[in-house]
Amino acid sequence: MIIEAQGLGHAYGEGSTRRIVLEGVDVQLTERRIGVIGHNGSGKSTFLRMLNGLVLPSEGKLLVNGMDTAKDAKAIRKLVGFLFTDPDNQIIMPTVAEDVAFGLRKSGLPAEEVNRRVDELLDRFGLLGHRDHPAQLLSGGQKQLQALAAVLITQPEMIVMDEPTTLLDIRNANEIGRIINTVEATVVLATHHLHLLEDFDRALVFDHGHLVADGDPATSVARYRALMEA
Repeated sequence: MIIEAQGLGHAYGEGSTRRIVLEGVDVQLTERRIGVIGHNGSGKSTFLRMLNGLVLPSEGKLLVNGMDTAKDAKAIRKLVGFLFTDPDNQIIMPTVAEDVAFGLRKSGLPAEEVNRRVDELLDRFGLLGHRDHPAQLLSGGQKQLQALAAVLITQPEMIVMDEPTTLLDIRNANEIGRIINTVEATVVLATHHLHLLEDFDRALVFDHGHLVADGDPATSVARYRALMEA
């Protein structure tokens, strides 16, 4: 996957209430594991939501595999899956299996193939024994794994994850990190659990709406910590 931001910016509101949350981002990303770091309100979540057209640019443009998110959002969403911080925002169907299968409802695949894919992912994530359980009764870590399975079942080329470990304890955060490392798709991950980025290829640091650091994870994490201590 190739991500290219050209003078990318976004603002909410108009006139005197206009608030700039992202400004002047120029970057090209081709790596398979990309971390995104920043304090709350830094602009990182806005940047992530732009990657599959959930938020559109107010300035500049964002290209994903050469497609403009402002013009080709529907096509881009077929390539880019999105995992939110709170899995409750993504759970739609009543049971675990039904929810994971939801993304294939218009795929035209035979029911046998859909069930095979569902069971394969649930088994991989240790959720097969919960297949027919109410999705809302899972633990927080299990819900996030279910939400990730529901994204992966569509076989996206890229998965964008907006702080998926924030609501989890260290054990469950590490489990999400372990699963992420087995995913074949490109991964763009925003997280405050910085150790999860140690084996990533690249990490971006956002601060007050600007991209202020871009490099290997160790260098970018050091820059972020310096900003937090300033």
